[in-house]
Amino acid sequence: MKRIVFLILTGLISILMSACSSNSSKVSLIYPKEPPKDDLYDSSIINDEVKWGPMNVHDPSIFKDGDWYYIFSTDVKVGGTPRAGIQVRKSKDLIHWQWVGYALDGVPKEAEKWTGATNLWAPDVTKIGDTYYLYYVASTFGTNQSFIGLATSKSIEGPWQDQGAVFKSQQGDEWNALDPNIVYAADGTMWMDFGSFFGGIYIVQLDPKTGKLLNNATPKLIARRSGADAIEGPYIIYNKQQKKYYLFTSFDSLFSDYNVRVSRSDNIDGPYMDFNGNLMTDTNVDSGTKILGSYKFDGNDGWIAPGHNSVLVDGNNYYIIHHARGEKDTNWPYLHVRKILWSDNGWPMVSPERYAGETEQQIDKNDIIGKWEIIELDKNVNSEITSTKIELLRNGKINTNDSKDYWKFSGKNTIKLYFYDPDHVQKGQYWIETAKIISAWDWENWNPTLVFTGYDQTGTAIWGKMDKESK
Repeated sequence: MKRIVFLILTGLISILMSACSSNSSKVSLIYPKEPPKDDLYDSSIINDEVKWGPMNVHDPSIFKDGDWYYIFSTDVKVGGTPRAGIQVRKSKDLIHWQWVGYALDGVPKEAEKWTGATNLWAPDVTKIGDTYYLYYVASTFGTNQSFIGLATSKSIEGPWQDQGAVFKSQQGDEWNALDPNIVYAADGTMWMDFGSFFGGIYIVQLDPKTGKLLNNATPKLIARRSGADAIEGPYIIYNKQQKKYYLFTSFDSLFSDYNVRVSRSDNIDGPYMDFNGNLMTDTNVDSGTKILGSYKFDGNDGWIAPGHNSVLVDGNNYYIIHHARGEKDTNWPYLHVRKILWSDNGWPMVSPERYAGETEQQIDKNDIIGKWEIIELDKNVNSEITSTKIELLRNGKINTNDSKDYWKFSGKNTIKLYFYDPDHVQKGQYWIETAKIISAWDWENWNPTLVFTGYDQTGTAIWGKMDKESK
């Protein structure tokens, strides 16, 4: 009898332990902590740079030095005349930004003489040995009378010594000496991609001993648009996992419909192709895969003309750094940092929400059931795109129990949305949107949430954010 009681008790304990183990296997989601809240359009601090934080950031270029992240950016100032010299900010977490100062004391004489410029644009920083190299731009607005210069320092915070011209352009040249980006090939060679609006995007090899053009190096075209269509702000990274180079560029007007496109290549000097295999030098097609553009989540103010990005590769983490303009007053540019995820076929996917410290982690299927806002970043629509709403039902359907639309979720935090197309482009087939889910901070509604980012089968980027009223 005692043996029977013992066996029963042992069985009950085993069942309870199994149940506890099963319950504990579902790890609670870790959401980012509350970031500093936006205080947009604050004219009271317009003359106090120390209080600017992410305000007045345009064309941001990022560089990590030790434990600090540094942003170098164009000379701008809302509501006043900007001081020339390249603005510098720093952060230890990519969230809280503090003012450092100006890298240079005005426009260097050689650059001023060539262009007549009163401020400096689009900097980029690299380090060779124990020396920091700061590339800067002076230009006559609306022309290709432009100047890429170089300054060096033994400290990331200066003082900087001007080293003169790296590359110049003038009327009649096929290129524009603007928007330099320094990139290293897999073999260690040093290159500079550049170009803005006029003539397209070019790349040229540099001499690491001087930071200037290698002897007899000639710029090579890697991207161009037709006619007067703008393409600018190039930035190239190398992804070791994919063994490919990724070219990010900004299209259209920086004042209204800026949008970021991406393409990739096996070689640093191209050819670069987009998601659909279009060459970036083919002016007969609208090439480039759009991954960021003007947007608005329902019921909230949106962001206009995000663009001119840099990309931070920080170990296994990738971030896109860009500026964007507040919808209420587009004169005000602000710094945005967003996490980049990668699709299974090797394309960068930008988070719909600004970075607040989130990390990739395992998501449980039950956590994503509920209402979502989605945005399709149609490359043919570069004005502000407003979100639409869907609901992911527990039974795998979308919106209603008898809907032909449905969703699936896999163990790699991947969601697939299947939207039935009865009479449009696909006619009776499905639009399939494939995305990855990550926790995030909802900057519009000021609470933690989940977001997704991905592509449909045609290469249109798609965003999703879980609705604040969903849970």
